[in-house]
Amino acid sequence: MRSNLKTMATTDRRSGGDRRTDPRRNLSIDVEWEAESGRSTGTLGDLSVSGCFVLCSGAVTVGEPVKIFLPLGEGMKVQMLATVRNCVAEIGFGASFFEPTEAQLNVVTNLMESFGEEA
Repeated sequence: MRSNLKTMATTDRRSGGDRRTDPRRNLSIDVEWEAESGRSTGTLGDLSVSGCFVLCSGAVTVGEPVKIFLPLGEGMKVQMLATVRNCVAEIGFGASFFEPTEAQLNVVTNLMESFGEEA
């Protein structure tokens, strides 16, 4: 049994250094996201120009494409294409944005500046 625990500890996704290359901001913004299984709601836990972490109970798999809808205000949203990079059941998933446009990056930057706290 001990050897299984040791193996689990070495493969824990949280071990090691941060894999992100861009600064991130902690925040709490309600979002919608969509995967092959359908559309769901969640909360952004953190955000950077290269990706985000969505707190949610929906099931996704690593490598799965998702759409994340960031709020612009007054019911308007901007769609971000992303790829799931890690996921934890009943907690959420980390995703990297796929080829964001300059306009999309401006939305991300504005959200980070307006609502974010240093990570």
